Amino acid sequence: MKSKFYLFFALLLVVLAGAMAQPKDPKDLEKQHDRTMKVFIDALLAKMTLAEKIGQLNLLTAGEATTGTVVSTDIDAKIKAGQLGGLFSMSSPERIRKTQQIAVEQSRLKIPLLFGMDVIHGYKTIFPIPLALASSWDTQLIKQTAAIAAKEATADGIHWAFSPMVDISRDPRWGRISEGSGEDPYLGGLIAKAMVQGLQGNSLADKETMLACVKHFALYGAAEAGRDYNTTDMSLHRMYNEYFYPYKAAIDAGVGSIMTSFNDINGIPATANKWLLTDVLRKEWGFTGLVVSDYTSVNELIDHGLGDLEEVSARSINAGLDMDMVGEGFLTTLKASVAKGRVSEATITEACRKVLEAKYKLGLFEDPYRYCDSKRAEKEILHPSHLEKAREAATKSFVLLKNKDQLLPLAKKGTVALIGPLAATGANMPGTWSISADLENTASLFEGMQAVLGDKVQLVHHLGTNLVSDPAYQARATLFGREIKRDPRAEEAIRAEALAVAAQADVIVAALGESSEMSGESSSRSDLNIPENQQRLLKALLETGKPVVLVLFTGRPLTLTWEDKHVPAILNVWFAGTETGKAVADVLFGDVVPAGKLPVTFPKHVGQVPIYYAHKNTGRPQQKEKWFEKFRSNYLDVDNEPLYPFGYGLSYTQFNYTDLKLDKDQLQAGQQIQVSLNIQNTGSYDGYEIVQMYIQDVVGSVTRPVKELKGFEKVYLKKGERKTVTFTITEEDLRFFNADLKFQSEPGTFQVFVGPNSRDTQSLRFVLN
Repeated sequence: MKSKFYLFFALLLVVLAGAMAQPKDPKDLEKQHDRTMKVFIDALLAKMTLAEKIGQLNLLTAGEATTGTVVSTDIDAKIKAGQLGGLFSMSSPERIRKTQQIAVEQSRLKIPLLFGMDVIHGYKTIFPIPLALASSWDTQLIKQTAAIAAKEATADGIHWAFSPMVDISRDPRWGRISEGSGEDPYLGGLIAKAMVQGLQGNSLADKETMLACVKHFALYGAAEAGRDYNTTDMSLHRMYNEYFYPYKAAIDAGVGSIMTSFNDINGIPATANKWLLTDVLRKEWGFTGLVVSDYTSVNELIDHGLGDLEEVSARSINAGLDMDMVGEGFLTTLKASVAKGRVSEATITEACRKVLEAKYKLGLFEDPYRYCDSKRAEKEILHPSHLEKAREAATKSFVLLKNKDQLLPLAKKGTVALIGPLAATGANMPGTWSISADLENTASLFEGMQAVLGDKVQLVHHLGTNLVSDPAYQARATLFGREIKRDPRAEEAIRAEALAVAAQADVIVAALGESSEMSGESSSRSDLNIPENQQRLLKALLETGKPVVLVLFTGRPLTLTWEDKHVPAILNVWFAGTETGKAVADVLFGDVVPAGKLPVTFPKHVGQVPIYYAHKNTGRPQQKEKWFEKFRSNYLDVDNEPLYPFGYGLSYTQFNYTDLKLDKDQLQAGQQIQVSLNIQNTGSYDGYEIVQMYIQDVVGSVTRPVKELKGFEKVYLKKGERKTVTFTITEEDLRFFNADLKFQSEPGTFQVFVGPNSRDTQSLRFVLN
């Protein structure tokens, strides 16, 4: 009996000693984890041949979802031979388990595979497109949507998301503006952080989290002429002060991987740009994660003019690229490059280490099948709570652009005619880059509105017109299962039939704009108008004399100058995901009061592009009191002002801003200034307002923007209620990269602006000493 007691006591002491030895500080825990990981991976690397190390750098596509033109072959054989580090575009726990088994049971070293997917704005539950989510200005909501996407994707076996896309874009011709957070670095950085935290959670050891991959590094959103994959030419000053900021914010948030961009930077494409991938990313910013190419971007260096496949593969890995997506240049050429002395084995070993570390952090060495639980998929995918959050996110992403005479919200009575090519297409509601969506079972706008309104409102609908007049253009604009059935009859005949349907109604809702694939990758447009045939339909609907609401579907800013002048109410719903139809009904009929604000400027004319609020003055700025004056920086035919400024968005209620104050007008380093104002809901509805604060550095050693977003607060006010909103400004908020790329503030005068958008503001001045 005594011996058992002593044994128990000894074991208890061991357990207690081990517990006491565990570091309590999270940073110490992280360091201990990193040391354990290093020991494990060092031992594994010591066992690996050069060919096996190169194999880990090979990322192929399983072809389940098309995201490029090249499809991988002989995948099983390559897994067995240790020639594959990961796969993407494969889902379901059963398929992934079967494929993972080949790696851990039939390859020599039994190294598990990574499984990735483009989980951009949801997995099966699709949330609004990223540009729409940015319109919510609600980082907590965005974090929640990313966490739900991770929960569903990991339940289906996937543990690596090629998201978030954080490219700043100020050119709406570029289709992938839909995939990012708009034009502003500050807002984009906060959203990048929220997305990374939502996807990766507190620990990658949690089975409901996944490895995030910030993309596209770098400057992809500034492609010349807004043409996808085109070159980018930019000063270092602009890179550091504007375009780099969201990538750095994602890295500071702990993102585990980075994807390179297709464009060149200072003459060197990003995938082979050592200054970018090593000097900036690794040395300057301290990034320690995995760097992966975009789809065949290593091979595409050949067309950039950098050499043959062996040459460009060597340049890429020497620049700091760790993993080659789909092209197999690393797999087929690196061994020869080592033999020729063009690439060192140490460089390949270091790249392999990054791949193995990602697998270790995800727990794949401990349990290769930890994401292969089919019961999770059955319970968690499309869970009712996820759909509820998708509906909430959709309503918060809508931006009310116009509401003359308070036409909206509509009363739940009478007959509403829903007219237009976007009225009855469920497949287009999820928006671009929703590759995992169930398009066949996604409700259309008409079906979603029916579900919400029931028998309270009689809904009738008609196509009204084809998406575009040209069948070939429509085919290009409705790829990947997003077809909208064309009516082969003459436009006039279709429109006449639609007008007959509209004649039955009290109110007309025109569902017009882009199809989901008119924006997104390789969907650049030179014309930003609503298609001409849709404009003709809209004019005819207005001529009926009935109230018309334009429900606008778009993945980018459009030029709505005519529409803004003639249509009484415009609700921009972007592409709002799985629950689009229900969410539109919620807002149109007043169950939800819209509060979205534009994260990007809407031009009056495509000729103004690029147009953005944080521009610099010229030495001959346009005079506000006189929009054209010779020898000023202006156009002959249109003024410089946008149609809708950054941060713009209306509500069903009204808000009054008063009493802007600073608690002091002098700021010292280490101190702060409090900016306060009163805001009152003076309208007839309870609602949210997004109060925005901007700052201008009036005089600097280099030219500075006319204003920059530095803070915002989403405030809920009941009708008649008034609140005081307070912002804090510190010296750190006034720092920027100067001509020597030193990040610092400069003493002098600053102007602070507060208001409902970047244009309509009140301002005061203070001095930084």
